[in-house]
Amino acid sequence: MSSPSNHVAVEITRYLAVQPLFRGINDDDLARIVDQGCSLVRVPRCRNLFSAGDICDSLHIVITGRIKVFALAANGSEKVLELIGPGQSLGESAIFNDKRHGFSALSLSDSLLLRIPKAALVAQIGRDPNFSLRLLAQASQRIQNLLHDVESYCLHSGLQRVVGFLLKGQSDESCAPARPRTVSLPVSKATIASRLSLTPEYFSRVLRELEDEGLIQISRRDIHILQPRELASYTLQ
Repeated sequence: MSSPSNHVAVEITRYLAVQPLFRGINDDDLARIVDQGCSLVRVPRCRNLFSAGDICDSLHIVITGRIKVFALAANGSEKVLELIGPGQSLGESAIFNDKRHGFSALSLSDSLLLRIPKAALVAQIGRDPNFSLRLLAQASQRIQNLLHDVESYCLHSGLQRVVGFLLKGQSDESCAPARPRTVSLPVSKATIASRLSLTPEYFSRVLRELEDEGLIQISRRDIHILQPRELASYTLQ
């Protein structure tokens, strides 16, 4: 496996060193990881990073941009499973058990990712057992997030899911921020609706209802939360 050129290696090392997973690793080990085939991957908007069934042989960390992880039903309908942004990763769930990707990933904007081959990760685990604990913690957090999503889909109404999204998971009045603030939708409303297991029409209808109640104000992709505490308690009425 060829090593990146000097200039590219320096750039990759710089990106690698600031990622939480690799923070604290000494310079020699960072250089070894980079030399084992790490690369920067530029993915244009609306281009697949990988598809369901592809071999998973690398971990990808998003540097800039946003990636949609999704599944396709037999009838062609799409379910958005995750929206991956800067600092987040893809691939840890399949890379170590020799499984193929179970889902597809598509860039929602021009994106830059750091690709780290499985061999480089395995070698670092051998040198530093604490690194394996960080990998386990990261994978565990991913699983917890997905379980939380399943709980939300099964136990929370569509209205509760929308309010929870706007308040970033804060679902009760005591936890809701008191001051007005603005949520800028990172992707289209249709994508967010799919992420929340809602139809785009229902998602828009709930937003209009909240706006009619004077709880939010919508300005394209900016949603101004005018009364956060009242918004949090609105689902209890």
